Amino acid sequence: MSKTLTLPNDRATFALGRWLGQHLAAGTVLLLKGDLGSGKTTLTKGLGEGLGIAEEIDSPTFTLINEYVGDRLPLYHVDLYRLESADTDRLFLESYWEGIEYPPGIVAIEWAERLRYLPPASLEVRLTYQHPEGRKGVLIPGNSAQTRLLEELTPDAILAHEV
Repeated sequence: MSKTLTLPNDRATFALGRWLGQHLAAGTVLLLKGDLGSGKTTLTKGLGEGLGIAEEIDSPTFTLINEYVGDRLPLYHVDLYRLESADTDRLFLESYWEGIEYPPGIVAIEWAERLRYLPPASLEVRLTYQHPEGRKGVLIPGNSAQTRLLEELTPDAILAHEV
């Protein structure tokens, strides 16, 4: 069962990311989908804050993968914008979500629609810009634990710190 939220501005998109960072389990892969400017990086910046990462979160468009250490869990931020689908296989991204080579954390993949092979039990986040309401976020869980978590996700929960 998916969860749809109206995100009226960048602060709300950031707050959604922060809430996810505070609540997601280690090993979660976020598949971030949406057009340019839809809020994927803004959401990831909030995710970093929710994970207790003090470092500035930037989109790894040219480096492809940025790794951050947080108080709660590490964040592995991937940006596939500059790659073709066939090129994504050569990144061996499964080494991040399998927890073998890297400590288990949260993997956030921007432009995830370019992946040819999807990680198991990933949480898909579709962001679309809607004028004049702001953005719409659709979260599609990949397992029952994510479904239960999304039941707790309400507009009040993500905007509580913004009031």
